[in-house]
Amino acid sequence: MHPRDVLVATAIVLAGCSSGGGAQATAAPTTPATTATTATTATTAKVVVPTVTPTVAPAVDRPFEVFVPTSYDGSAAVPLVVLLHGYTASGLLQEAYFHLQPLAQERGFLYVHPDGTIDSRGNQFWNATDACCDLGATAVDDSAYLSTVIAQVEAKYQVDPQRIYLIGHSNGGFMSYRMACDHAGTIAAIASVAGATFADASTCSPSEPVSVLQIHGTADAVIDYDGGDILGHAYPGAESTAATWAGYDGCGSAPADAATVLDLEPTIDGSETSVAAFADCAPGVGVELWTIDGGVHSPAISSTFFSNVVDFLFAHPKT
Repeated sequence: MHPRDVLVATAIVLAGCSSGGGAQATAAPTTPATTATTATTATTAKVVVPTVTPTVAPAVDRPFEVFVPTSYDGSAAVPLVVLLHGYTASGLLQEAYFHLQPLAQERGFLYVHPDGTIDSRGNQFWNATDACCDLGATAVDDSAYLSTVIAQVEAKYQVDPQRIYLIGHSNGGFMSYRMACDHAGTIAAIASVAGATFADASTCSPSEPVSVLQIHGTADAVIDYDGGDILGHAYPGAESTAATWAGYDGCGSAPADAATVLDLEPTIDGSETSVAAFADCAPGVGVELWTIDGGVHSPAISSTFFSNVVDFLFAHPKT
């Protein structure tokens, strides 16, 4: 079965938990210990981190791997991209779907795709927003875990502190927004595919602007494009999510009319994705909404989908 089909099946299960459309969750973090070495050939280095929880709890080691492109020799700082998977998925499954590793090799960035903790249903998740997706109320502190993962990679490699980025799908998208809220001083930009920010804008108080790319399909039956709820907990729609972050980032109140179109989804004819960009953001900051007309929760991925996403991220380093 194709990884995308697995995610679709998962989304259907989660949708049954929600009155307004389900959510696909992602893996929870840990506190990395380390074993990464500089490489002259593309390598992966395993790092082990104990799970972070708000109270004292037995440590559960969860390793993650750092992909090191062949161009990396430690002489110059390079970007770091962290991929956050959806509910019930894993870092490896999400990579098999999104195929970011070849881009990491081509574009010369360090790349990690950690796994989440496992809930009572046996599914990996991220504790992101009140809507998604700590369904068992474990209160695991994934924000602290992922912050530690980033710090551990920085401790072993030459990471450009101005170019640390997150990409998340569904629950991973929700978690990307949580990280942007909690660690705005660290995260330069995020890209969320079928995720959403907090429904209550006052819940998030980023200390500085973070560039945001929201990508969402209009036919998403799991995380509804127009917003919905998961087990009674509301999440905002794609347009509201982008507008909220435009507000945080000091942008204009409405995006410019979408003059740009992209062909991201190969099973939909033509250039199906419109690009709406907010104007008058803080210098160097961007907020965009890419709407996939007819796109579903786990869309087919074109050969240029994530090269376009990485282009957006890399165009918005910290200033």
